[in-house]
Formats: sequence, structure tokens, C-alpha cells
Amino acid sequence: MSMFSWDVVHGGKTPPPGEVVGPMQRLSWPRTIGLGAQHVVAMFGATFVFPIVMGLDPNLAIMFSGLCTILFLLVVKNRIPSYLGTSASFVGGVAAIRAQGGDSAQVTGSILVAGLVLAAVGVLVHFGGARLIHAVLPPAVTGAVVMLIGFNLAPVVAGVYWPQDQWVGLLTATFVVVAAVMLPGFWSRIAVALGLVFGYLVSYLFDVVFGQITSVTPASAGEAVAHDRVNLSAVGDASWFGLPSGTLADGVSVVHAPSFSLTFVLLVLPGVIALIAENTGHVKAVAEMTGDDLDPYVGRALVGDGLATAFASAFGGSPTTTYAENIGVMSATRIYSTAAYYAAAVVAIILGLCPKFGAIVSAVPGGVLGGITLVLYGMIGLVGAKIWVDNKVDFGNPVNLIGLSAGIIAGIGGVALQITDNFELSGIALGTILVIAYFHLVKGKRAELAPTDSDEVTRSK
Repeated sequence: MSMFSWDVVHGGKTPPPGEVVGPMQRLSWPRTIGLGAQHVVAMFGATFVFPIVMGLDPNLAIMFSGLCTILFLLVVKNRIPSYLGTSASFVGGVAAIRAQGGDSAQVTGSILVAGLVLAAVGVLVHFGGARLIHAVLPPAVTGAVVMLIGFNLAPVVAGVYWPQDQWVGLLTATFVVVAAVMLPGFWSRIAVALGLVFGYLVSYLFDVVFGQITSVTPASAGEAVAHDRVNLSAVGDASWFGLPSGTLADGVSVVHAPSFSLTFVLLVLPGVIALIAENTGHVKAVAEMTGDDLDPYVGRALVGDGLATAFASAFGGSPTTTYAENIGVMSATRIYSTAAYYAAAVVAIILGLCPKFGAIVSAVPGGVLGGITLVLYGMIGLVGAKIWVDNKVDFGNPVNLIGLSAGIIAGIGGVALQITDNFELSGIALGTILVIAYFHLVKGKRAELAPTDSDEVTRSK
């Protein structure tokens, strides 16, 4: 059967209760396109929030999310239904790069290298098996790295976004928390997108009722200035259709060639570990839902995501990863058709080619971002704890308790190790190195003495 030949099932209509639509099956094209649009809504909030907080262009990110989803589906031969949205795994590394004076070209250059590293890991996994990942990066280690990536971002929320409008931030964060937990089904999965709309409305209402706010903004050079919370002046000037263009806040063109720095590359490489954990976890989740044996495609998934990240970064776009939000949509609809993801990709590309839409996205008030990042960054960190819980990592075992502790504190606290006058390891990069090095140092010695039950669990993973 051709890779682009999907069997029409259930007469092309919505499947009856209990029935499913497999990856190589589809409904009628109108229903398939409608489902694709639903996938775009599901990934939408996080996919354009993370480029904004990384200082990159959200419109370009939306467009490349569609292009990269198509690339991913081709690499996995349409066997893994997944959407590639913007990855949060590099946000901490990017914040560190900008704190050290790096510009957007150096950001995308570093992420491009990380994408190629992920693709290389995927090739090794494809030919050597997933056991290679588990040997070097057992759940105890991947959980620690994901945790320090998320929690390392706490100062960014406190120092950059929250001070712009604390009350809008608090209201937005409260809405996102309540919406994500209390709203039913699909609506809970788009809580971030709903939070953006809510925050926009609250900001506009505050402008009407209280007038301008005086606070520090990214464009005010560290000085508190009076400004409207919602400024849509750029929206009217933007055209309805066109390629992403203009300049970013640091003066680099929206579409730009990357530049490379070893120091900055090391700051984002820990994000590769998080992407490995995300991708393998998502492949397993899809396999459980569809009943297909997807183990032979784990390596392909890593290659696809790595190439997609490198491809997007080569033009100034944002890094990518498979999205749990879209896996949630599949879980609710029981429709796993990869045809729907091609439809979603086309919808995203069309949105990315609408500068007016991009202007609206870029005008998200700082206080709204403060509330959303307050929740999202914490969620990134707690995903690390979830990895520990899901894999029954035993912290009664000193290999896990002590082997991971130093790296976590170094990563979250921003500890720095000066190597030369012009090179240092700090924050996430140093924390990741210490987590991996210390864990394997004591794990090997512990195994020589007497393997514990948790050691056996870790090896079996």
C-alpha cells in the first residue's frame, strides 16, 4: 500500500462508539480536514507562546510547525501520528544564551546543532535498539534533567514577565490552572490558548478601567514607562498574506541564517535529553492507543524530530517536538489517522503566512505571558518528577538520591564552573553533566558491591 493511500473506513463518517480509525485509515476529507483544524487548535497555545519567550518569531514558528510535521511524517513513513509543535526543552538554554549576550542567530545556531545531535542519536537507536538510550539515560537521569530545565526558568518568570503586570499575571495563571483541570475534555487541553484569550480580554478591560500601567518592558531598557497593556497598532499595518518578515527585538531579521558558538551550543544540548524522553514517551503512548508495535520506529521518530528542529532553525524558526496535546485529542476521538496531521500541517502553514495573525500573536501583553509562563515552566519541571513516578525510581536508593542531587541544584541554581577566561559551564549545561557523571559513577560502584531492587528496575527499563 502506498504511503499516501489511506483506507476510507466507517463510510467516511464519524466512527461509532468504541471503534477506531487507524494511522493508515481516514474519514471523508471534509471530516479529516476538520479534525486537522482541531489538532492545530490543540497545539496552538504552547506553539506560539514558547517562540515569544525565546525571543523568536511566533508566526514563523507556526508555519514551520506545519512544514516540520510533514517532514516528521515522511521520516516515520506515516506510522506515528504526531504533530510537531514548538519545544519547551530549549527555553532554559535560550534564556542562558541571552543572559550571556547572545543574539537570535546564535540561539538558532545552537539549536540547529542540537537538532543534528538528536538526529544522530536517532540513527544509533534505529540500528542499535532503544536499549542504548536506557543504558546512558535511564529514567532517573532523564527525569532529573527535565526537572532542572523547567525549574531553571523560575527567575525568567520572576524577573522578566511577572513585573510587567502582576495582577493580570495572577488572574491569567489562575484561569489557566482552573481551565486545565476543571473544563471538560478537549477544552481542558487547550487551556493555554484559552488563557491567552482571557488574558487579552482582562488586559483590555484594565486599560479601559484603570488606564495605562507603569512598568518595565523588554523595549524600555530597564526603565519603568507608562504604556497600554494591549497595543494592536501593528495589526492594522500588517497584510493578510505574506512571508514572515521584519526584525526581532534584538535587531536580527525574523528569517535569518544561524551563527555558531561552542559555549552556547553546550547550553542547549541538555534539551536533547528532554527531547529523547519526550519522543520515546510519546511513541509508547501512541503504540498503546493504536495497538501497533512502534518500537522499530523509535529511532525514526528521533531522526524526524532532530531533522525538523535543524530545518526550522536553519531559517530562524523554533525547535520542535511531538506534542502531548495532540495525543490527548487522539485519545478523546480515537481517530489516529495520519491524514489528519497532513491537514493540520497545511492549516498551520496557511496561518503562518498571515502577517496580520502574527501581529496579533506578537502583541500578547507581558502580564499575560507572566501568568502563562508561571504555570508552563512549573509544568515542565514537574514532568521530570512524573518520569520518576512512572518508572518507579526509588529514592531510598542512595544511587538515585545522592547521584542526582548535586546536578539538580547546580542546574536550578545557576552554579558556574569557570574552565578558561572565555569559557565556563553553568546552569543547565553543568547540571546535566553532573547528573549524568555522578549517577553513572556511583551506579557502577554500587553494582559491583550488591545490586539493589531499584537497580534491577532501572536496568530492565
